[in-house]
Amino acid sequence: MSLDAAPANTWVPVTGASLVLPEAGVYEVTADVQGSIGWAAGVGNAIIDARVFDVTAAAEVPLSARRIILFTDQGATTTTGIQANASAAALYQVAGPATIRVDGSWRTDVGTTAQKVVWATNFRFKKVSD
Repeated sequence: MSLDAAPANTWVPVTGASLVLPEAGVYEVTADVQGSIGWAAGVGNAIIDARVFDVTAAAEVPLSARRIILFTDQGATTTTGIQANASAAALYQVAGPATIRVDGSWRTDVGTTAQKVVWATNFRFKKVSD
């Protein structure tokens, strides 16, 4: 999911990264998330974050937020980029069926970034108790 059109510090749903927890219970929710970002001049504190969000409850799944990328490259003079991975796993209790998804967000404190992308693989759940 490209984040370039989204304002900084705005959570954006990641395309294709949505699941339904089918019934009440405690679930282990796991998301393997990747991010990439490009820049062409000195950059300070370029950040890409991800989280798991409960759409049904309109709330972040506790302890699921992860920083995928944080870097500073004040010496850059040519176009370059970086890609990184992060995994999040959390125990999450729901009272009934719930839709959860992966969201991504970005921020750059100094300089200009482009080609900001977040995607999720192996987004899954396992019921661990009622």
